[in-house]
Amino acid sequence: MDELIASQASSEPTPDRDTANGRDSGVSPLPEGPVPIGSLVFADELPDGVVVADEVGRIVVFNLAAGRLTGLDPVEVIGKFVFDVLPLRDGDGRDWWLYADPYNGLPTRTRHPERSLYLADGTEILVSVGYVRERQAGQGAVRSCPVRRLVLSLRGAQQRERLERSRAELVSTVAHELRSPLTSVKGFTATLLAKWGRFTDDQKRVMLETVNADADRVTRLITELLDVSRIESGRLEVHRQLVDLPDRARKLIAGRVAAGDAEDRFEVEVRDGLPETWLDADKIDQILGNLVENAVRHGAGIVTIVVEPAHLDETAVQACDSAPDAAAVSVRDQGEGIAPDVAPRVFRQFWRGKPRGSSRRSQHGGGTGLGLYIVKGLVEAHGGTIGVRPAPGGGAEFRFIVPAGAMNP
Repeated sequence: MDELIASQASSEPTPDRDTANGRDSGVSPLPEGPVPIGSLVFADELPDGVVVADEVGRIVVFNLAAGRLTGLDPVEVIGKFVFDVLPLRDGDGRDWWLYADPYNGLPTRTRHPERSLYLADGTEILVSVGYVRERQAGQGAVRSCPVRRLVLSLRGAQQRERLERSRAELVSTVAHELRSPLTSVKGFTATLLAKWGRFTDDQKRVMLETVNADADRVTRLITELLDVSRIESGRLEVHRQLVDLPDRARKLIAGRVAAGDAEDRFEVEVRDGLPETWLDADKIDQILGNLVENAVRHGAGIVTIVVEPAHLDETAVQACDSAPDAAAVSVRDQGEGIAPDVAPRVFRQFWRGKPRGSSRRSQHGGGTGLGLYIVKGLVEAHGGTIGVRPAPGGGAEFRFIVPAGAMNP
């Protein structure tokens, strides 16, 4: 930061210079000799707001990002006292400058960690503060010396607010989704333990089947939460192997039919020319399973899975003889479809659509609203894309494209 300020700012701006950031408005000539990399960074190029005040509190650097966050003109605030330009207050309304007293407080302080503070108009910003202290002769520790400059980093609070809302929604969803199956498990097991001899074998079987189904529901929820955590943290691993997409689709349908779904409810169509695909088989099963479950739960009529060759860039003009570099899988239903204004939101967390045709919600239970979000994360982890559009015969079509090629593309 020393090099940045030394090359970009001056504590005494001159009239013939653009002093919004204490530097010439034109391109400054590079200094001769070795130059620290930090001195080549302009304050206006930094993504966060940066405000620098000199030893008496006058502003010498106020970059454009700080201007956007505060609504102030950087040119007009240069040379003014930082306490007047940024009247920061905490959540209790206390003057931060008064109780922090950065210029006359503890001489050993080197920084203040990021925290929420408020401007005079109530705008919340995240502020972290660093001290640049004067090194004096005979003193070994810089931090015990007087303040030479005060450096404030400003960030908007909107992203943090969105993150906090997302976490609150996640906690609320988890609590709601866990309450029902755990109540059922607790109730049936307590009843069976207390009155085992009063029930017939058929009654016991029904109760135990219910307990088993609710335990599966809790397991699915925990699995979804773990998937969300891996997607958001970038820790999702893809273990590639040669995968036959049509075969995975047929096995999925066979499993649903064995579980009680009508066989004539599903169709699988395979187009010629499919390229070889190296994918994570388990994750492909999860993608297909979620999309088919979504079509069964919210759609109507026949659910069709179409597997066909494709190109990763479908918008580009392809030569007639160009070989497909991807495979596409479409899951279509014959329900009412998804409105165009709703389509951009379907892959967000906690999106839940109402049944678009004959309702199967009572049979399959309500979802957590995480399924399609997870599907999108799994497809993108393979280097693919996914979208939703109207199906050719009516209803909704979820279509994802995954790249073809070698095991390690």
